[in-house]
Amino acid sequence: MTEPHVRPADSADLESFAELLGDHAFFVDRFERQRNENGVLFLGWLGPRPAGAVYLWLEDAEEEVIREHLPGIPLITHLEVHRDLRRNGVGTALVREAERRLFEKGSYRVALAVRTDNHDAARLYKHLGYRDWGHGEVICLARTTSPDGTVLVEEEVCYVLVRDLTPITPEPRAEAAPVAAPHPC
Repeated sequence: MTEPHVRPADSADLESFAELLGDHAFFVDRFERQRNENGVLFLGWLGPRPAGAVYLWLEDAEEEVIREHLPGIPLITHLEVHRDLRRNGVGTALVREAERRLFEKGSYRVALAVRTDNHDAARLYKHLGYRDWGHGEVICLARTTSPDGTVLVEEEVCYVLVRDLTPITPEPRAEAAPVAAPHPC
C-alpha cells in the first residue's frame, strides 16, 4: 500500500487539486492566505496522485462564539479527500501534518468544526483524539464558488472539537519496595 505524502501547497499544485476537488476559488484564496502567513494549505498525495487537502487557519475564527471561547486557537478547516481515495490514511496524514506544524510553532491546542450530519468525519476526528469543546453547536458559514464565479454561502450546524497537542508523558512507575532478604535465624 502506498503511504500518503503531505506538504504545504505551492502554486504549481493548485490546478491539479482544484480539478480533483473542485472550487478553484477556494484553492486560490487559501494559497493567497498562505503567502500572507495567515494559514497553511496542506496537500496530500497517494503516490503521484493528488488525493486531498486541508487548510490550517491561523487567523481569528470567523464565528464570534468560537473567537470568544477559543481566542487565538488555530483551526483545521476544509479537510477533503477525493471520494475514490478515502480510507487510505490521507485524511489522517493531512490532520497530523497540520498538528505537527502547529506544535513546532509553539501551539498547544487546535480546534475544528464538523457538520453535525458528517458522521464519517466526526468518527475520524474522534479517532484522532478530538473531543467536544463543551459549548454546544455552532452555526458556521460554508462558502463555495460556482463555476460562473458566484459565491454561495450556506449555514451549517456544526460541532466544535478541540485537541491538546502537548505530548502526554506517562507517569513514572512507582518503584517497587525492595524485598528484604530473609533474616538468617
